[in-house]
This record gives sequence, structure tokens and C-alpha cells, in this order.
Amino acid sequence: MKQLEKIYNPKEVEEKIYKNWQEKGYFHAEVNKDKKPFTIMMPPPNITAQLHIGHALDDTLMDILIRFKRMKGFEALWLPGTDHASIATEAKIVEALKKEGINKEDLGREKFLEKAWQWNKTYGGRIVEQQKKMGFSCDWERARFTMDDVCSKAVKRVFVNLYNKGLIYRGERIINWCPHCKTSISDAEVEYHEQAGHFWHIKYPVKGSNEFVEIATTRPETLLGDTAVAVNPNDERYTHLVGKTLILPLVGREIPVVADSYVDIEFGTGCVKITPAHDPNDFEVGKRHDLPIINIMNDDATINENGGKYCGLERYEARKQIVEDLEKEGFLVKVEDHVHNVGSCYRCNNTVEPWASSQWFVKMEDLAKPAIEAVKNEEIKFIPKRMDKIYYNWMENIKDWCISRQLWWGHRIPAYYCADCGELIVSENDVHVCPKCGSKNIKQDPDTLDTWFSSALWTFSTLGWPDKTEEFEYFHPTDVLVTGYDILFFWVARMIFSSLEHTGEIPFKTVFYHGLVRDSQGRKMSKSLGNGVDPLEIIDQYGADTLRLALVTGNTPGNDMRYSDEKIISCRNFANKLWNAARFVLMNLEGHEVKPNLPENLTTEDKWIISKYNNAVKEISDNMDKFELGLAVQKVYDFIWDIYCDWYIELTKPRLNAEGETANNARQVLVYVLSNTLKLLHPFMPFITEEIWQALPHEGESIMVSKFPEYDEKLHFAKEEEEFERVMQAIRAVRNVRNEMNVPPSKKASLFIETEHKDSFNSAVSFFEKLASADEVTVGDKFDIEGAVQVVSEGAKILIPMSQLIDREKEIARLNKEKDVCEKDIAFLSGKLNNPGFVSKAPEKVIAMEKEKLAKAEAKLKTILDSIASLN
Repeated sequence: MKQLEKIYNPKEVEEKIYKNWQEKGYFHAEVNKDKKPFTIMMPPPNITAQLHIGHALDDTLMDILIRFKRMKGFEALWLPGTDHASIATEAKIVEALKKEGINKEDLGREKFLEKAWQWNKTYGGRIVEQQKKMGFSCDWERARFTMDDVCSKAVKRVFVNLYNKGLIYRGERIINWCPHCKTSISDAEVEYHEQAGHFWHIKYPVKGSNEFVEIATTRPETLLGDTAVAVNPNDERYTHLVGKTLILPLVGREIPVVADSYVDIEFGTGCVKITPAHDPNDFEVGKRHDLPIINIMNDDATINENGGKYCGLERYEARKQIVEDLEKEGFLVKVEDHVHNVGSCYRCNNTVEPWASSQWFVKMEDLAKPAIEAVKNEEIKFIPKRMDKIYYNWMENIKDWCISRQLWWGHRIPAYYCADCGELIVSENDVHVCPKCGSKNIKQDPDTLDTWFSSALWTFSTLGWPDKTEEFEYFHPTDVLVTGYDILFFWVARMIFSSLEHTGEIPFKTVFYHGLVRDSQGRKMSKSLGNGVDPLEIIDQYGADTLRLALVTGNTPGNDMRYSDEKIISCRNFANKLWNAARFVLMNLEGHEVKPNLPENLTTEDKWIISKYNNAVKEISDNMDKFELGLAVQKVYDFIWDIYCDWYIELTKPRLNAEGETANNARQVLVYVLSNTLKLLHPFMPFITEEIWQALPHEGESIMVSKFPEYDEKLHFAKEEEEFERVMQAIRAVRNVRNEMNVPPSKKASLFIETEHKDSFNSAVSFFEKLASADEVTVGDKFDIEGAVQVVSEGAKILIPMSQLIDREKEIARLNKEKDVCEKDIAFLSGKLNNPGFVSKAPEKVIAMEKEKLAKAEAKLKTILDSIASLN
């Protein structure tokens, strides 16, 4: 029989075990009509990514679910893949080229894309190898890439279908422009943060009079693009000015005063500068009044030729110069401090510029309605349910989605323009001849699609759609999407409306949201704080199982979790505890043939552990089905540590020493409970459970393809469980009293147990001797023991002769000494805290610590006084 090494070394087993799983094909799923499918699509990490703690959490939760369902008999597919990540990847490649002294534009599109594909080949698979180190049981044979041929075919089909339905259009609208990434980004990709700024109040003179209007703006540089000032038609202060002309300060351009109900009479001066090219509301006002659109910025947010003398200045430098000039020429009225929300690019954190641009958009209103209904009617369930409200709020107020990006890396928009007749052709296939005029002077749209356009198709494009493949028919809709709540808008919502529109099916039945991994102080992990954690370093030091257990312990759906080194150490200690328990069992199997099933004759303690295990199976399975993975693993942990290791193993030691049938039965129960409990733990800690399971007597090739335990009514021993819990409570009560009286375990004492449950306690005499330091146990109805310590537990009163535990006089003397020390501490701390000089000068943290010390000292004194009273 295989013996385990004295110390568990994850490095020696994890790689070997993972290789064996892969070689045996355990991760692979096939269309199997005899089995029910269970499908999870891995949110594809960017090809630029290295495994971070967020990936580790996300993928650990998925692996737990897929391993659980695989063991439950489902044809379990976990399909992995990577995302081309247009903006992030292009930025990385541009940066790498710069180091070589190469400019993207000088290189040209085709050569740049060759570099990009080479970069993908070099770095794109890096995260996959890192994921394998975590033990993730993905079907690597089915791995997809958002720009592979299969996914690209789906992207083109979807674009063409939406265009033909009138749901994709090209038009000029206000978009969010990132001057760092030099591309448009969608509303969902803009993050808003409060920033301290100003309101600059500026005078706009009325042409031909001494009158002027006063406007206020947070972006004075945009006045270069003003084409009107708007007032509310019901604002009597300005009725006489509607239709008149103003002179734009510094520029000298004549602009009209227009009446528009968009203007709030109560806000500010009631006059609003209108810059249609650089504000979404102004753009709409401009459309209503047929105002010109003057874009004043280049793609890097420098001022363009429309900015006159400010041309070439960076936007904030231009702002500074314009404010100085306004003040110099007498146009600046006043400056007010103002805190406002400023939008920044979610990729690079640079402030975005709203500006009017011709882009491709998806019409969202018609697509959003069925996607809202799918969640409302619970075709798709969100866990936790509170995420519904966030989803509805976004979907019910959704704007058209800007899908074009001014990038080269990505899915190029399948739209073609005839240079001779102006015809626009949208096609899945490359177009070389104009279908209208026959010209061959055809150019494809230079823009690429938003990365989220292709990843929104992930649940069905990866299975071969638009072809009706066997895989699509069998594995779709998928069962669950596991994702962080932070990409609800980017991805989840778009997947729902995309799948409903193109396949007529929901993409998944459940969305299981998890929170972010924060540090021990609750702060978000970031490079600037230096509090990030490298999962690969943790794996190298403690093993993948330890990290996995730490990530899922205490995890609840939708809530952030805290990472700490202490948690890692605690989980490592649990692995060691399990390993040592397994070694104890294996050492006691030497020279004995033991099968992994239960014996016919079971003692009360056997029935107790079996019934406890059986209940744990029921509760853990229920937790897993409800996605309460943190609760499930805590129950496995508690069962192994508290019930199996701390109690049952100790209970079996006298029997194992006795040999014969009772010893053999104990061995069988030890093996049965341990091997099946390993199956409960396997989805969470796959490596150590496989290594131990293989060493134990077992049936089958691997624990990961064994059957997950099921509740068995025949193993529910309620009566014996209740009886033995009574005995355990009595043992705990005796231990607690001895501990309070500082009696060492080596000092034995007689126990006299008064109880109605004589059979239960008589059969447990050996347990009291071993676990409660008893040298003699007497069970009866009533005992008259003078000077005995009384211990009361459920259904029993235990008497222990005081003289056998301690020397009463010596113990009272010792306690009085402790009392004196404690009273001095209390007097010192009280004096300190009652001193106004200390309280007024000391930091709050220090005062809080002193108060805590005082509370502990007072509690200790109470315990000492109680002990003295009981001895007297």
C-alpha cells in the first residue's frame, strides 16, 4: 500500500497530477445524449494579461462548479479562451515598437498586424499555462480566441445581420474620445470620478449694444467651438435677446441667441453656451436649431486649426492661456470652486473628450427590451438578486452603442466604400467590385469593432454558430456565467441581448456574480498602493490548493472579499492537518486488507460520525446548488478539522490498539468517511484530495471522475447521533473546567456522572479516560462527594473531587497574587484614561488601544474573583 510522505509538498505532486488528468482526457466534454450537459464559458482573459488575483478567484469559482457537476454525472464543458483586447493589446505593441524606434504609422497597417499576430503568438498563451498551475479543469482542446476563424465568422454574420435589419448605422454623434488610446470608446467604458474644478463665469457681448450675457463653464477652452448661446423660451429676462447676435470672446465669431427648453431657468445665470461638437446635450440643441458643428481638437486633445492662435496647444495648456486672455480683455467675471464628475477611459484613466464624430452605432432600444424581459421573467437568474436593479437601470436608460474603434488590431468593420459612386456595401465576404457601378476602386472601412462586440457573442460563437453544429445544439444555452459585478454593463448585458437577437436563446440560465479581492484593510489592490498579490508566488510557496481554499473561504455571491497572509497560512495549516490525518489512517492500515465501504457492525461513535458525514453531504450539496460556495467549503473544513480529526480519530485510537473486529471496523469507517469526505473537498482542493485518495483503498481511476457523495437515508442515525453528542458535550464541559482551573492534562482525576442515560455514558467510559483525563469513571443516579467540582452538561452532572485536581490552599494563594497584579494594571490604565492631558493629546488609535487593555484587565479580574469564590 502506498504511504504518504511525512510532509505534504505541493511542488512534488501538483504538476504530475495535472499532467495525468490531461493525458487521461478528464477535462474534455463531448456531445453525449445519454447525459445532461452542464456548460460554463470562461470569461476570456486578455492576451496581454498575466494571471492576477482577480482571475484566480473568477476561475477558481468556475472550476469548483465544473468539478462538482462533473462528479454529479453531467457532461461538463468548461470552455476556455482568450480575448484579443483591441485597445490594451495595440497599446502594448505600440509601446514595444517605440522601444525599437518604430512608429506605428510609418510601419503601415499590414506590417503592424503581422507584428500583432507575432506578439499574440509569443505572449497570448502565457496566461493559459498560468491557469493550468491553478489546477483549472478546462477543456483545453476546445480553447477559442476571439479573432480565430470560428469567432470571426460569427462576428461578420452578426454585423451584417444587424446592418440589414437597420440596427447598425453610421452617423455623426457625440462620442467619448480617449486622446491617449486615440480611439472612441463606448459609454460603458467611461468611468466617472469626482474632481475638484472651477466654474468660470464669462461675458459674451451683445452685438451693437453695451449689453452682455453671462455664462458659466467648467471647460473654457471649448468656447472656441461655441456656435450659439441658449436661453429658456419662458425666461422673461432674456426674451428680448432671442434671435439677436453675440460676439464670441477672443474669437470674434458672431453667434446667435436661441430659445430652447433644455435650459434650466433656475440654474446659474439661465444662459448656456452651446458647443455642438463637444457636448452631448449641446449636440442635440445644435440639431434642433441647425447650428454648425466646429470641432476644435485633434485626436491627441491638442487644439486644431479651428482654435486660431491656440492651435497646437495641449487642452489644459490652452485652458490656462484662454482664461488668462479672458481676464486680460475683461471678459472674465469670476471663478468659483466646483466639484464635478469627470469621465475617464477605463483602460488608461485619461480624461475623455466628448466630441462629434462619424462612427458606427448599434441601435439599442429594440435589442434592450427582450433582454430586460428575460431577467424579469427569470429565464435568466442573477445571483445575488440585487444585481437585477443595477441591470434594469442601465438597460432601461441605455443609449446607442458606439462600436467603431480607430485601431488596427481587432475585427475590421466589414463595410466597403466605392470611391467612384459612393456606394456603401456591408458584406461577410471581401468586396472587390462595386455592385452598383462595377468599379474596382473599393476601400474597406479602416475602423475596427469594439472588443466587447465579439466577446458579447462568446457563448455561441465558440460553439460554431452561425453553423448549426452538434456542440451548439447540445451545449447552448450555457448554464452559468461566473463573473465580477464590475463588468455587468460591458459584457453581461451585451451577451444577453446578442444571444437573444441572433440565436433566439438566452446565453445562460444563471449569472453568478462575485466581488473584488481586496487587501486585509479592505482596499482595492493596485500598483500604486503596492498591495497586489501574485498568485504564482503563492502557488510556488504554498501550493495551488492553499490559494484556492483561501479565495473561496468566506466568499459570498456579489460581495468583495479580503485577502490576507494570515488566511493563506490558515489554509496551508488545514492542508497539513488533512495530510497528517490521512497518514495516521494509512499507518493503521498496514498489514490489513480494508475495503472502502462500511462494516456491518457499527458502534455508537461510528454511527455518529457516519450520520454527521451524511448530513454534511446533504447540506454541502444544497449549498453548491445555490452557489453558496463559501458556506459549502466551510462545512467541509469544519467536518474534517473538528469532527473527523479532533474527535473521531481520537475516539478510534483505543479500538485500533485493541485489534480484532472492533479495530477492523474502525479502520473501515475511517477509510469510508475520509475517502468520501475527500470527494466533498475535491472541487475546492483538487490536488491534495487526489494524492490522498489514490493512496487510500478506492475504486476507479481518479477522484475527479468519481461519483460525488449523495445523501443516504439509511445512514441517518438520529438516535445515536443525539446520544453521542450528549457524551461529547460532557467531555467538553470537563475539559473546559480543568482548563479554567489550570489543571494539566497529565493530572488524572475520578469522574462521577449522574445521568438518566446510563448506557450511553457507560459505553463511553474509555473516551472520558482518553479525552477528559479520567483515571476512573463511575456512572449512576446520585453521588454524595464532599468538596467536589460540579460540571453540568446536557443530560448529565459530573462530579470531580477537588483534591484530585488541585491543592486548594496553593491555588487560592496563586490566584490572589494574580489578582494583585491585575488590580495594579486596572488602576494604572484607569488613571491614564482619566487624565485630561493624556486624552486630549493622544491619537484616537492609542486611546482605543488603552481602553481595550482596560476592558481585558477587568474581564480577567472578574474571572480570577469567580475562581477564588468557587474555591472558597
